[in-house]
Amino acid sequence: FYLTPPQVNSILKANEYSFKVPEFDGKNVSSVLGFDSNQLPANAPIEDRRSAATCLQTRGMLLGVFDGHAGCACAQAVSERLFYYIAVSLLPHETLLEIENAVESGRALLPILQWHKHPNDYFSKEASKLYFNSLRTYWQELIDLNSGETTDVKEALINAFKRLDNDISLEAQVGDPNSFLNYLVLQVAFSGATACVAHVDGVDLHIANTGDSRAMLGVQEEDGSWSALNLSYDHNAQNEHEVQRVKMEHPKSEEKSLVKQDRLLGLLMPFRAFGDVKFKWSIELQKRVVESGPDQLNDNEYTKFIPPNYHTPPYLTAEPEVIYHRLRPQDKFLVLATDGLWETMHRQDVARIVGEYLTGVHHQQPIAVGGYKVTLGQMHGLLTERRARINSVFEDQNAATHLIRHAVGNNEFGSVDHERLSKMLSLPEELARMYRDDMTIIVVQFNSHVIGAY
Repeated sequence: FYLTPPQVNSILKANEYSFKVPEFDGKNVSSVLGFDSNQLPANAPIEDRRSAATCLQTRGMLLGVFDGHAGCACAQAVSERLFYYIAVSLLPHETLLEIENAVESGRALLPILQWHKHPNDYFSKEASKLYFNSLRTYWQELIDLNSGETTDVKEALINAFKRLDNDISLEAQVGDPNSFLNYLVLQVAFSGATACVAHVDGVDLHIANTGDSRAMLGVQEEDGSWSALNLSYDHNAQNEHEVQRVKMEHPKSEEKSLVKQDRLLGLLMPFRAFGDVKFKWSIELQKRVVESGPDQLNDNEYTKFIPPNYHTPPYLTAEPEVIYHRLRPQDKFLVLATDGLWETMHRQDVARIVGEYLTGVHHQQPIAVGGYKVTLGQMHGLLTERRARINSVFEDQNAATHLIRHAVGNNEFGSVDHERLSKMLSLPEELARMYRDDMTIIVVQFNSHVIGAY
């Protein structure tokens, strides 16, 4: 089944989104020029999610990719909720009080986040009240705990991840009288999701990572070449530190059964994740919740079985590893992507492809014909020639799309092979997953002038 180039393009561009930061946002000139993001499904429905938002009450921008497993419910919930938890964790005490007083007296709330969403990125309206109540309980506790100190970003990120995971678990244990919501909170808790989130504020970049999605910085060297700087570590069996961490948390008698076939308890690839209460709750709690839960839950094979050698839960944590990096003028862009990208491409190639794409696009200066008499025909010729040059290389207006095109369509010479791309994109749903994973990519472009001025 052969797709024409326009058909390939319409598949690749279906989920693309771009946001340009306004030159001056009223507070400060931003170190972020903007970002491009895109997703290519392999699962039906796709299990990846993405989010991006500007923090309105504090400074900074949040961007994240979320990779779901055992369904998309957990990734969906985390993509909607995590940024609120982070933003609330970063708010000063007075602002938290203002927000709480507004809720108390029924006044309009201060907006905390400005979301940058693609029309396909949806919010589950049914759960919004439940989600809001959990978030409110969190900020009430933060008000009570007021230490008077300003929150450290790293600490805020860690607290937000752990608290949201805790709330996901709690909501599932408590259940909900509304049967739809009851099923939803259980689906969210029993499925799982990894998360890789960036918080950018001026030259301060924090990456909080849980699981095996990755963050990578594209650095332009003095000679113009591109290199990749890793800003996250995968939490899986390939990471020796992570394997040791898991072993330290359980008795020596379990050493042999903890990691089997490169999976946690022989089942789970990531060693950190949201949800996945099968690896966190005691056996008694799992049985009680599944038995009292709705019938649909009993039909789900995943909820019924108990992992083998399950003696000392929890085996899994949502606590992120946070890496700080102070941005430099040579740091040109950040790539956040789920493992679907990194399984197919080396980070060095990712840095080069995005770097060349971004600088190539920017080399398109207006055609200057200062002072010469140029006929319309000659001008037309100049523009046609130029258009042919652009079209051949940059049919994409979006850096994430450009990267997906290469990840799916690259041949052994590192250039995009249309025939291969066509074959990969026309695979039927049930086969696609055997050849590739869902892919979600955000490319954030930095403003070197602003960063240099710091």
